[in-house]
Amino acid sequence: MADNESLIALNGTQISYIGHDCKEIPGVLGEKYGRFAKRLDLSFNQLRSLAGLKMFTELEELVVDNNLLGNDLQLPKLPNLHTLTLNKNQLTDIEALLEHLAEVTPSLEYLSLLGNEACPNQLVSLDKDEDDYQRYRYFVLHKLPQLKFLDTRKVTKKEVMEAQARGAFMKVVKPKSEAPIKEGGPESDPLPYTPLPRGSRDAKNHKGVFAKCRYVYYGKHSEGNRFIRNDQL
Repeated sequence: MADNESLIALNGTQISYIGHDCKEIPGVLGEKYGRFAKRLDLSFNQLRSLAGLKMFTELEELVVDNNLLGNDLQLPKLPNLHTLTLNKNQLTDIEALLEHLAEVTPSLEYLSLLGNEACPNQLVSLDKDEDDYQRYRYFVLHKLPQLKFLDTRKVTKKEVMEAQARGAFMKVVKPKSEAPIKEGGPESDPLPYTPLPRGSRDAKNHKGVFAKCRYVYYGKHSEGNRFIRNDQL
């Protein structure tokens, strides 16, 4: 327990346990900080389960990017959680995930799923385009109409109206991930993950793609797609 505790970064009500390759949430986190922690960052570990969150009753922000979370993901009831980032995990079943989040995170307003097969864009598959991604957004907003921010984009009034009108018909088909992964060769290499849209990956492009988005970075392992609300600045 002492070793785990020395790896915890504490800043007021913000707890970070990043990049330690843990396969489960250390018990000391919930025991010592669960009753008052409002922000928890568990990025860059090897988590397959978030069962240890049950003691974090006051949690408002949860960051679990770059882990091994799959379709069996279960969260405890987190009534105050408004921000959730699950970037670059192993989620493929978007419908099951959204139905679960609707049940256990009623206050959720900020959600990011980039780098998962459940989020169909070119970060995970070169055969996906903007139309595929937009249909996914309509379906997510149909299931979670209270969202204000999805992935790297603010939710627009037009999207909310489209989601209400036809979001139910935009269900994202679960990809067939059972096929064995080919080994060797450049074609088998995974697409490098980045939370940035295509326009901002070009080093010569300085047009300010994120003019409407604001981010905060947390240390050397931090992702660029962390949310920060206007009232926190």
